[in-house]
This record gives sequence, C-alpha cells and structure tokens, in this order.
Amino acid sequence: MRIVTFDGQDEHLKRQMAQLLVEAFREHWPDAWETLEDGLEEVGEMLEAERICRVALDDDGTLLGMIGGIPQYDGNVWELHPLVVQPALHGRGIGRALVVDFEGQVRLRGGLTILLGTDDEDGMTSLSDTDLYDDLWGKIRTIRNLKGHPFEFYQKMGYVITGVVPDANGLGKPDIFMSKRVR
Repeated sequence: MRIVTFDGQDEHLKRQMAQLLVEAFREHWPDAWETLEDGLEEVGEMLEAERICRVALDDDGTLLGMIGGIPQYDGNVWELHPLVVQPALHGRGIGRALVVDFEGQVRLRGGLTILLGTDDEDGMTSLSDTDLYDDLWGKIRTIRNLKGHPFEFYQKMGYVITGVVPDANGLGKPDIFMSKRVR
C-alpha cells in the first residue's frame, strides 16, 4: 500500500473515489453522498488548492481508501473530512495509516490541531435519542458505543471528544466533535 496526494488528473481514480463515498456511507449516513454526481462534487471540493487530498492505493493502483483536510483558523486547525476505506477492507490498518499520514501532512503545513465531526444519526452511541442539554458533559464522559460508531477508532488514534452539537441532524441526532493536537 502507498499513500499519495491525489491531483485530480486520473479520471478513473476520481470516479473510484466518488463511488467509494456513496457506497461506504450508505448504511449509516445515507444522505451524505447519495449519487455518483454527489461523490464527484465532493472529490472536486477535496481538490481545491488549499486542501489536503490523499489516497491509499494498492500495488495495482486500486483505491483502498482516502482522506481529506480543510484548513481553518488560518491553518492552525485542520478539519479531517472525509475519511473513508473500502468497507471490505475495514480492520486492516488502512484507516489508521491514512490518519497518521494526514497528521504528518498537517504538521508539514504548520497545523497545530486536527478536528473532526462524527455524526450519530441512527442511534449508534448513547448520545443519540437523549436530551443532551441535561448533563451534557456527564453524558460525554460516559459515552457508550452501541453499534460500531467510529468515535472509538478516533479515540484509539489519540483524539478526544471536545464537544457535541445536540440535534445537529434532527431531534436526538448529535454531531460529535473530536480533536487532537499534532504539534
């Protein structure tokens, strides 16, 4: 596996990336990228000059996963968006390798912190379907993963929950913010 910057020149790879967004998010976040056109639009945004767009490829050039980044706060903070790995390849270290590579890319650009949002739209954590305005930090402190939500993957990578937006995706459907200092 190799991780490289995607420059947008390979149209076949661009379509693979768009299709991966659609397919990988369909189960838990079906409204994220519903069509190939939606995926292609996201890939186009990932290719904007100031952003980071990295892909993990196998020896044959087949897409294994991808990660993107958006500078914020004058480049001091970078939003990790999106991270996606071929569903059949989960648990093989590809996501971990992409995140470690991304952290290095952020450091090279002078970034201090990475943040990400990881929605809970379908009851994947104990923060879903509850009134988060009642003892928010207590609920964050005792968060439980009910259905394989990715927040635990990020925790293993050193990210901490730094906030929650209650009802971000509808009543009882929060967005969980996580961050990590990389410098």
